[in-house]
Amino acid sequence: MFVIYNEKVKKPIKVWVEKETDIEESCLEQAMHLANLPFIHKWVALMPDTHTGKGMPIGGVIATDGVIIPNAVGADIGCGMIFTPTNIKLEEVKEIMTGNGSLIQAIIGDILRNIPVGINRYKTPQDSAVLDRAKGQMEIYEENKELVPLIEDGYFQAGTLGGGNHFIELQVDEEGYLGIMIHSGSRHLGKEICDYFHHQARELNEKWHSAVPEEYRLAFLPVDSHEGQQYIHWMNLALDYAYENRQKMMERTMEILSKYVEKYAGISVEYGTTINCHHNYASLENHFGKEVWVHRKGATRVRQGEIAVIPGAMGSYSYVVEGLGNPDSFCSSSHGAGRAYSRTGAKQAFSVEQVILDLREQDVVLGKHKKNDVAEECRFAYKDIDVVMENQKDLVKAVKKLKTVGVVKG
Repeated sequence: MFVIYNEKVKKPIKVWVEKETDIEESCLEQAMHLANLPFIHKWVALMPDTHTGKGMPIGGVIATDGVIIPNAVGADIGCGMIFTPTNIKLEEVKEIMTGNGSLIQAIIGDILRNIPVGINRYKTPQDSAVLDRAKGQMEIYEENKELVPLIEDGYFQAGTLGGGNHFIELQVDEEGYLGIMIHSGSRHLGKEICDYFHHQARELNEKWHSAVPEEYRLAFLPVDSHEGQQYIHWMNLALDYAYENRQKMMERTMEILSKYVEKYAGISVEYGTTINCHHNYASLENHFGKEVWVHRKGATRVRQGEIAVIPGAMGSYSYVVEGLGNPDSFCSSSHGAGRAYSRTGAKQAFSVEQVILDLREQDVVLGKHKKNDVAEECRFAYKDIDVVMENQKDLVKAVKKLKTVGVVKG
């Protein structure tokens, strides 16, 4: 970790990469904007997977005094990870064949058929305890009329994957045991909440003649204002929905895995403790003796002893980690490997054939409806997860290292 603190910034920027030249110029500019905000508590923290985002760097962490910034939480509110280990060794099932290819191929194919991915959704409403609860508390939400229809709409996306860097993976740990890892968030609900309240914040900041320049895209809401409280209500709804969304996909994937392994291998699958954690959110926490709103945009909370999940890229490695509770990062770590190429840049740099061949050489089964954009999420488009882990060894310690066996993508 090193610190940037000069005449261009009012607060320090603590960075968990090897050197300043490893950071994109636009990412560093965004971090400097954050460091000049009047309500930043202590400093800005950039995790080792940091890269340019909208307004605030992805892999960025800030603590604010009395305000909340919708764009510092981001569009996919509650995006995060879930992981469940099993008692099944890969070698017990790897060579088994079914009528739909290998057992792993059959499982990946069934997941792809049964869990909507990308922009797809269920044709009928799904169960959602989170949305049921919201409907029973409509006095909280009803004044934001533009957002209210999202609650009913959310029933059709409960338990769906989405696209981009979201995935469902079968992975194998260093002892040979299979696990299930899923990366997803709050789907359409979170994006609409972010856009709605960012627009509100912009209008209010203009009315107040805010010192925060419009071009920073960091319009804020005081948490003691009515609008700030409404954003917090809706953000928490999206967080709960994202958590439930991952849990529902995990349960469905577990059903599919159990069905195939029991049918073709004659083995009863047992599951270990599930880890479910967000990496796009804001929460009220105490740091350095003050109650502040910690915004983690593409960053994972890792308090002392807390277990979390840090994914790599498709065909790469992922980690289950234990937090070290480092106060300098506001008890945070990276949320993944971090992009090295933009999606457009990745497609220009790497061909579909190159990516498919790479996955095949690693014995990774890919489940994806359309493969023309597969290079966007290939492992070459991301930073090396092991370098990222080395750069944050004062933030987390590895508990499990996992390698992709099969992956479902939108």
